[in-house]
Amino acid sequence: MYRFHLDYCYILCSQPLSLGTVTCLVLIFGLYATSLSTDAEKGRRKVVHVLEDDTGAVIVQTAPGKVITHRGGSITLPCRYHHEPESSDPNRIRIKWTKVTDALVFEDVFVALGLQQRLFGSYRGRVSLEKNGPGDASVIIHNVTLEDYGRYECEVTNDMEDDTGFVNLDLEGVVFPYYPRVGRYKLNYHQAEDVCKEQDAILASHAQLHKAWLEGLDWCNAGWLEDGSVQYPISHPRDQCGRKDTAAGVRNYGYRHKEDERYDAFCFTSNLNGKVYFLKRFKKVNYSEAVKACVRDGSVVAKTGQLYAAWKIQLLDRCEAGWLEDASIRYPIVNPRTRCGGPQPGVRHLGFPDLKFRLYGVYCFRKNEESVNGDVVKSTQGPRKSSKDIPMNTTSTRTM
Repeated sequence: MYRFHLDYCYILCSQPLSLGTVTCLVLIFGLYATSLSTDAEKGRRKVVHVLEDDTGAVIVQTAPGKVITHRGGSITLPCRYHHEPESSDPNRIRIKWTKVTDALVFEDVFVALGLQQRLFGSYRGRVSLEKNGPGDASVIIHNVTLEDYGRYECEVTNDMEDDTGFVNLDLEGVVFPYYPRVGRYKLNYHQAEDVCKEQDAILASHAQLHKAWLEGLDWCNAGWLEDGSVQYPISHPRDQCGRKDTAAGVRNYGYRHKEDERYDAFCFTSNLNGKVYFLKRFKKVNYSEAVKACVRDGSVVAKTGQLYAAWKIQLLDRCEAGWLEDASIRYPIVNPRTRCGGPQPGVRHLGFPDLKFRLYGVYCFRKNEESVNGDVVKSTQGPRKSSKDIPMNTTSTRTM
C-alpha cells in the first residue's frame, strides 16, 4: 500500500506540465483512492491511500506528449518511479535510458546503478541525472544535437521487477526539400541521409514534414523521410501534382526500397550556433572567388540548411541571390515583395549555375566563439526569433 499526503499531491497538481502533474493524475485518477474527510478530522492532514497488488512492481510515469527544445539547448526527459516497500535500498535501483531508433531497435544512452553511471556513444559528457528527489529517474541532455530528435525509453529495475515509460524529444526547426547538383530523383535512401548531413541537417520525420505542411510548405517532388518512406506536401492541389481535384495534404508513396529507388530528400535543421550573412562586396564573384571571400572574412560559405535556419529562426531577409556551399544559388525572403520572387515568403532557389562563368554574391556562415574550455558556446546573437507563423514557399519552380 502506498501513502501520499493530499496536500503534497495538490502542490504537484498545481504545477502545469511538470512531471508531478502526471504522477498525481495517475495516482489519484488512474488508481482506486479513498480519503478521509469527516468533520471530526478537520485540522488533521488528510491522507490518500492508493491500493496496489502485492507484487511490489516498479511503476514508472513519464510525461505525456513530447518535450521540445532546439539544437544547442538543454532539455529534461522526465521520468519518475515508485515502488513498495518504500524503504528499498536506492543503490539497488537501476535506471536505464535508451533511444528507439527503429521498430524494436534501441540505442543505449545512459545507465545508472546506485552511484555508478555509464554513458554511451555521442551522449558521453552530455547526459546527467536530474536528481530531483526520491523516485526521480529524469535525465538532462545538454547541447542537444539534431540526431537527438526522437523517442526515448526510461526503464527502472528493482531486482527482478521493472517498468518502462516513453518520452518524445522534439526540436524547433525547419523542413526543406533538397536535391543535389546532379538533378532531381537521383538519391537512394542512404544518399539522401548523406546529402542532408552535408547541408547541416538530418532527414525529416513524417511528423516534421506534416507540421511544415500545416505551416504552408508546398512541394511537388517526392522525397525520402527518416523512416524510409517517400512523401511530399501539397497545399495547393494542381493537375501536375496528383490532380487538381484531390485534397491538400501530405502525399505518401509508402516505404520504398532504400537501395534501388531514387527520389529527392526532405531535410530538417534547427537552431544555428552562429550567424549567416550576405557578404557585401563591390562586385559579384564566381564560386571559387566566393569561397575565398568568405575565408578572408573569417567565415565559410554557408550550407543550404544553415540558410534555411537563418531564414526561419533568425528571420534573415535578403533580396540578393548568392552562392552556397553546395554551389547552388539561393536567397531568403521573409517579407515578400514584387521584385523578390513572388507573393510567398521562403528561400528562393535559382539552381546550380556554371561555377566559373556565372557571377553572384555569397552567403557566409560564422560560428559563435567558444569559451575557454571549449564546451560552452558564447552567443553573439540577440534573442531567438521564429517565423513559424509564416507560410513557407521554398521556390518559384516546381515540377513532378
